[in-house]
Amino acid sequence: MRVIGADGSQLGIMEVDVALSQAVELGLDLVEVAAAARPPVVRIMDYGKYKFEMAKQARIAKKKQHVILLKEVKYRPGIETHDFETKTRHARAFIEEGNKVKVTLMFRGRQIAHPELGRAVVERVAQALADIAKIETDARLEGKALTMILTPK
Repeated sequence: MRVIGADGSQLGIMEVDVALSQAVELGLDLVEVAAAARPPVVRIMDYGKYKFEMAKQARIAKKKQHVILLKEVKYRPGIETHDFETKTRHARAFIEEGNKVKVTLMFRGRQIAHPELGRAVVERVAQALADIAKIETDARLEGKALTMILTPK
């Protein structure tokens, strides 16, 4: 086996028992680094400390990542202008935070007979948010709901 010392120096090719005895002498562990290599590469290190450092790096990376959420804003076909502006303002805030927005237009009763009215509202939302968002999924009718997904540009 090719042995790497605790300080990162090459100790050469040794037998397993010789390398293990050196690791025990130093109070450290013998860890296999590359099993597929010929000869296999092992390293003398404190494995507990190594695992702790890796877990610590993973926690830091997780803290720095930003999870993109899917927020939903619901509209109706006969929505008034003030309600439309309020809901669109909420959608704008969600997109500015970096989240995706699912625009859902719910039809009630016989409103489903005129899906073009719903499409007009959804297109109005897309137009109002065109400066900061792009359409990921076009408007499509699923049951009694018309849905469209917007993502930040």
